[in-house]
Amino acid sequence: MSLDRLIEAIVEKQNPTVAGLDPKLGYIPSFIKEEAYARYGKNLEGAAAALLEYNRRLIDALCDVVPAVKPQCAYYEMYGWPGMRALQETISYAKEKGLFVITDGKRNDIGATMEAYAAAHLGLTEVEGESLCAFGGDALTVNGYLGTDGIRPVWEVCSRWDKGMFVLVKTSNESSGELQNQELEGGETIYATMGQLCEQWGEHLPGRYGYSGVGAVVGATYPQQLQELRKSLPHTFFLVPGYGAQGGGAADVAWGFDANGLGAVVNSSRAILCAWQKEQCRAEDFAQAARREAERMRDDIVRHVGAIRLP
Repeated sequence: MSLDRLIEAIVEKQNPTVAGLDPKLGYIPSFIKEEAYARYGKNLEGAAAALLEYNRRLIDALCDVVPAVKPQCAYYEMYGWPGMRALQETISYAKEKGLFVITDGKRNDIGATMEAYAAAHLGLTEVEGESLCAFGGDALTVNGYLGTDGIRPVWEVCSRWDKGMFVLVKTSNESSGELQNQELEGGETIYATMGQLCEQWGEHLPGRYGYSGVGAVVGATYPQQLQELRKSLPHTFFLVPGYGAQGGGAADVAWGFDANGLGAVVNSSRAILCAWQKEQCRAEDFAQAARREAERMRDDIVRHVGAIRLP
């Protein structure tokens, strides 16, 4: 099962973190952008080429530190078809370097449409009898608001191609409680109900280490809910955004882990991508600055979580 591979990589590297590859042109050193623009022009293709080169250098610097990367689709889609090509090539390069790839697309629909999303991002696309890989991520973030009709097509693809998913449960944004904290009849919150659905959906994707292939997105900015959900969702692995720039700290994210130091992977995007700007180091050293921030984050979290081991 796909998330088993993530868990094994976390244990091997003693690092329960994922580097978010959410690049903006303002994050990218000028020398990379100037080279891309000289080759392709100041257009969508030039911008996408700069993103890809930036990502490749970051991956080279991070691949022996972090177990996974998480590209957010929106930062590539905004550059049209060249951006989507940069996304595919980023995923391919990360996997060549041995990294687990979580594609952050937050997709959701039903029936054939959700089958198409799942095939695109996790499975294979059929073209006149040929099976071809479109993007090839290892896991995909999905929105479970449409219920089982929107999740079944994904777990079927996950089961066939050894992939995983992370369902939005309690997100890190400030207004998440407007809907997610609302209580249903009987007093159960919407986020807790969605968490229990993850447990049920996960029965279709059992894993070797007690966690299924249906994970949950639970934000670091709500440590009380993170603690609550860790206790009530024993078989659901967490993707935890909100560390660092959004305000979540290591003590907050520690609630997402079990006694073995497993159960969660913590995302940081901006702090890693912009570390060179924060350090005010040479632009040419941006990748090593990202590595230093990734190592600092790892050490910060492991101090609270402790040694990470398989059960």
